[in-house]
Amino acid sequence: MNELLAYPYDPELILKRKKRIKKELLSSGANFTGKKIAILGGSTTHDIAACLELFLLDHGIKPTFYESEFGQYWQDAMFGSETLDSFAPDVIYIHTSYRNIADFPTINDSEQEIDDILIEQYRHFTDMWATLRGKFHCTIIQNNFEMPFFRLLGNKDASDPHGRTNYLSRLNSMFYEYANSTDDFYINDINYLSASYGLQKWSDTFFWHMYKYSLAVPAIPHLAHNIANIIKSLYGKNKKSLVLDLDNTLWGGVVGDDGVQGIQIGHETPMGQVYSEFQEYAKAHKDLGVLLCVNSKNDHENAMEGLNHPEGTLKPDDFIVIKANWENKDQNIVDIANELNILPESLVFIDDNPVEREIVKAQVDGVNVPSVGSVETFINIIDKSGFFEVTNFSDDDKGRNDMYVANAKRAALNKTYENYEDYLSSLEMSATIADFETIYVPRITQLTNKSNQFNLTTKRYSQSEIESVMDGDNYIGLYGKLSDKFGDNGLVSIVIGRVQETALHIELWLMSCRVLKRNMEDAMMDELICRAKQRGIETIIGYYYKTAKNNMVSSFYERFGFAKTSENENGDSAWELSIKDYTNKNNVIKVES
Repeated sequence: MNELLAYPYDPELILKRKKRIKKELLSSGANFTGKKIAILGGSTTHDIAACLELFLLDHGIKPTFYESEFGQYWQDAMFGSETLDSFAPDVIYIHTSYRNIADFPTINDSEQEIDDILIEQYRHFTDMWATLRGKFHCTIIQNNFEMPFFRLLGNKDASDPHGRTNYLSRLNSMFYEYANSTDDFYINDINYLSASYGLQKWSDTFFWHMYKYSLAVPAIPHLAHNIANIIKSLYGKNKKSLVLDLDNTLWGGVVGDDGVQGIQIGHETPMGQVYSEFQEYAKAHKDLGVLLCVNSKNDHENAMEGLNHPEGTLKPDDFIVIKANWENKDQNIVDIANELNILPESLVFIDDNPVEREIVKAQVDGVNVPSVGSVETFINIIDKSGFFEVTNFSDDDKGRNDMYVANAKRAALNKTYENYEDYLSSLEMSATIADFETIYVPRITQLTNKSNQFNLTTKRYSQSEIESVMDGDNYIGLYGKLSDKFGDNGLVSIVIGRVQETALHIELWLMSCRVLKRNMEDAMMDELICRAKQRGIETIIGYYYKTAKNNMVSSFYERFGFAKTSENENGDSAWELSIKDYTNKNNVIKVES
């Protein structure tokens, strides 16, 4: 992560150095995912695009932009634009604001007239969204509305239907209902952003009348960062685990020195309340599917006593991995990533000690180590950093912690077997492998954008694209769910193949890291071959596109008897298999299809 883009950042410094920051990001050697983003603006958007590009590059996404002419957001959407049509965006961001409301209630309007004005304004947007969705089948991000910078009715402006504050609140609520009932549609919450930034500063009229920016220019990096959080979440760039220090992080004091009765936690003291609030905030992330872990220099026994403090919210069972020892914290971070079977870049490490933070940051490439300051600022910095931005939330997310706990039990069982095949058989695994189904489309989309290690092509899909695969006659799309005697792992594997005459080209093959080395890929391959035979396919053609993260599957096709047909200097390769030469591989998983 570029230090200048890490929250809390200096927005004016970002604006001043944006060209230099962009150059540094592009020369970082990162493996970027390309995305086309159309910005349809109701006001000036140039610096918004420039700052958004920085934050997206920092997340490994390389954007290409289309920007509408000033104020032409609705015209581009409704009447078409040859340039926009040929651009074929992956994401459309509609940057509208209070300044783009065409008609507000007046004090002389009846409530029915106000309702009619509101419905007409809402229809202005819904017609636009429907047109864009029908034409581009892509993700749409729409601003809600910030509150007005003046209140004609004073405090009554919020409650009286004639007030602009009331009107905008009602319109925002209609936007939210649409978002909650519509796939691939997301709200960029400038109402919250402007309140957090300070509405008076955000709505500084100088920038509108001088430059036609609907917000103060110094606030643009905050806006861009917020949009980037939505986009990176959609494309699987969220973090997965919150790793926490203990002493002076989850409680005040040092448990080894002060004893469990001497640490500050609970509601008896002001500082104890602050630590309790942070524990409650951290635990709430567990409910979102964020994996909680401990990395503390401590005797294990002392750490457990601290976590079992009667006033504490977090208990030992809330953590997947607890590293309370005297090892260097950077080594503990590496060990935690290995035990979770995820990359260090998926971890966020919170520690009150700046020395420990710098050591971890310097020694472990990619790990996220925010400068959290003192405990009073922890929540604000973690929250505004957007590490765990929620765009889609599934039952799989809710049960993620339980799944990792079950994985720990599997690992313990593995140690009791000398023969790995015997261990796999003892798990009593069963799988469901089936064609894409509507009910699983959000999870399938989520997995395509999150999996990096066991991912042969790392192609990313929007929900609309997955639906096109599901409905297309020239595709085979399979999902795989795996369960065993320890629990249900949920939907963990996806294969997408494109049929071309008598050949099937595998465009995507991925599997969740939490079921690695359990032969699920064997079951998926057997089923794919079966489906291909039913379609009259004679040849399977597979592709491996090398990234910095997917080396573990470089020999995937070779293992299944494919012959390499080409390889370029980057390590990308193509493989081919004649179906008649294939013999089934799975012998440990009971498959239902």
